Amino acid sequence: AAVGTAEARSLQESLRKICRRSRATFWQASVHDVHLDIKMVEVRTDQGDRFLVPYDKLVIAVGAQNATFGVPGVKEHAHFLKTTADARKIRYELLALFEQASLPLTTEKQKKDLLSFVVAGGGPTGVEFAADLYDFIHEDVSQYFPNLLPFVRVSIIQSGEHILNGFAQAISEYAETRFRRQHINVITNARVMEVRNQSMVIKNKHPLPGDPDVIDLPFGLTGIEKRDLTRRVTARCEHSNAKALEVDGGLQLMYHNARDIYALGDCATIANPRILNVVEEQFKKSGRMKLTLAEFNELASGITKKYPQTQVHLSKVSELFAEYDTDGNNVLDLLELKRLLSDVDKKMTSLPATAQVASQQGSYLARKFNVLESSARDASPDAWAVADRAYPPFRYRHLGSFSYVGGNEAVYNYDDSVGGGGLLVGLAWRGAYLSRQVSLRTRALLAFDWAKRYVFGRDISR
Repeated sequence: AAVGTAEARSLQESLRKICRRSRATFWQASVHDVHLDIKMVEVRTDQGDRFLVPYDKLVIAVGAQNATFGVPGVKEHAHFLKTTADARKIRYELLALFEQASLPLTTEKQKKDLLSFVVAGGGPTGVEFAADLYDFIHEDVSQYFPNLLPFVRVSIIQSGEHILNGFAQAISEYAETRFRRQHINVITNARVMEVRNQSMVIKNKHPLPGDPDVIDLPFGLTGIEKRDLTRRVTARCEHSNAKALEVDGGLQLMYHNARDIYALGDCATIANPRILNVVEEQFKKSGRMKLTLAEFNELASGITKKYPQTQVHLSKVSELFAEYDTDGNNVLDLLELKRLLSDVDKKMTSLPATAQVASQQGSYLARKFNVLESSARDASPDAWAVADRAYPPFRYRHLGSFSYVGGNEAVYNYDDSVGGGGLLVGLAWRGAYLSRQVSLRTRALLAFDWAKRYVFGRDISR
C-alpha cells in the first residue's frame, strides 16, 4: 500500500461489519485505563468525553506502538511504517518528492537529496518496503520519470550482521545478494544515532575505509514499544515486565489482582518458566537423585505439556541425555540434570511479535472461552476458574516466515534446514497473503489490485 501495489482499503475490513456477524457490540473510542479494583474499563471518545464499561472477563489486544529507541529527531523527521495511515502518508510524500524533483528549477544536488531513501531496520517489514520501493522505481518511475532514475538511491540499515536476522543465515545472505544486484545499498553492523532534517547520522560497529557516516534523508523507521494503556495496566498490577504484560500459558495475566484479564499479541509476553526451579522442587518432593533415559523422557514430556514453549529445546530427548551424561553411566545425576536444565533456561526466548503469533493466540482464546463458558454455565461461581486451570496452555505452531525481496521473488524460512527463495516462493508468498485476509471481500480486492498492477501499472496519482 505504501507504493500503490495494493490499495489500503483492499486490506481492511470494517470492525462494525465483523461485530454485526458475531452479534457483538462495537464502540469506536479509545480505552484510556483499566480500573482493576472495580473491574471497569475507562473509555474516551474522540470528542474528549469519557465513560466506564464493566467487565467480567477482559481481553487486552492493543498491540504496540512505534518505538524511537531514544534516537533524536526520529519523531520529527522520519516516517514510521506500521499502520495503513502510515502507508498512505508515505505514498503521498513519495510521489510528491518525485514531482518536486522533476521540476526544471531543481538542481542535480537537490534531486539526489530528494530521491535518497533510507529504511532503518532490516526485519521483514523493512526488507519488504525496500523491495516494493525498488519495484515501484524500476517498473513505474522509469516510465513516468525516466530522467530521474540516475538520482535515485535506496539504502537499508541493519544493526545486526545480516538483514532478516531471524531467518537462517543462508536465506539472509540470499536476500542481501539480491538487494545488491538491484543496487539497494545494504549497510549492516550500523546503528542510527540521529535523524536530521536532510540527513541521518549512523555509527558503524566495524567501520571500513569509505563507509558512510552520514546518509541523506531517512524514509522509514520501524520498531515497537508499549502503548500508554499497557503502561497504565502494568503500573496498577503488583509487578510489571519492562516490555509487555506478562501472561501465563493460558494467556491470563499473572498478577493476583488481575486474574480476570487476558492479553495477547504485541502487548503481551508469555512468561518463560524457570525449568530448573520446577524440576528441583519435584526432586525434593520425590527424594530422587538420578534419572534414567526413560524417566528423563517422562520428565521432559511432562514439562513440554505444561510449558509448550520448551518443546523446541526438549524434543530430542535421547540426544540431550547422551550430551549431558558426561560420565556415560546411562543415568543423569542431579548435577548433570541441573546443567542441562540451566542451559535450556538460557535458550528460552519470548515468542516473536508477529501477526502469526497474535492470530494463533486469538483463535486459542476464542476456543477456550467457548469451552469455559459452556463449563461454567449453571455451575458454581468457581467453575470458570477450575475449568481455566484444566484447559491446555497455548501452543504456538510456527508455520515459517516469508519476506518479499523484489522482482516477484520472495524468501521463506522455516528453520535452519528448510527454506529457500525465488519466483516460486514469491507465488507461495502471495498465496499465503491471500489466505490470511479476513474475508472473501478483501481476498478478491487484493487479488484484483495485484492483477491491475500487472496490466495498468501502479496508480501514481496522489
